[in-house]
Amino acid sequence: MSVQNVEIKAYSEDHEKIRDLLRAKNASEKGIDHQVDTYFNVPNGRLKLREGNIENHLIHYMRNNQRGPKGSVITLYDSHPESSLKEVLINALGILIVVDKEREIFFIDNVKFHIDTVKDLGAFMEIEAIDSNGLIGKEKLLSQCNKYMNYLNIKEEDLLSGSYSDMLLEQKE
Repeated sequence: MSVQNVEIKAYSEDHEKIRDLLRAKNASEKGIDHQVDTYFNVPNGRLKLREGNIENHLIHYMRNNQRGPKGSVITLYDSHPESSLKEVLINALGILIVVDKEREIFFIDNVKFHIDTVKDLGAFMEIEAIDSNGLIGKEKLLSQCNKYMNYLNIKEEDLLSGSYSDMLLEQKE
């Protein structure tokens, strides 16, 4: 399945405030997921295997690193924790980096919110405006992302340009 989204990632020390604001908008709470994302060495884009108690996917995505809202083209493959997929990928591609996080997941319509605590990095939040059927369009996704950035009072200086994997790779250097 291929989807398009517009997303932001930001530092966020006040997770309780974010939760309260999302609950005030009657966001649907999907729960807390302990996720381990294993990134693999690939020539194009990023490839990660997400293993969690809520979400389990092989995810390939293309996205430029930039501060603020950024578009992504994502291909998802539903994986099963008991499969040998991870072993196959490790043997074929090798591991680039592993991101271990606790993620609270909320939805308002097609917009997904993550409240993240990432091992060795700290506290963050994400907004993903998702177009899973090609009917919404990038401009509307960008508008939704900006709307919720304003609602959640996310400041420009808190925005990240890269991913958690980029940050962990920088720490290793």
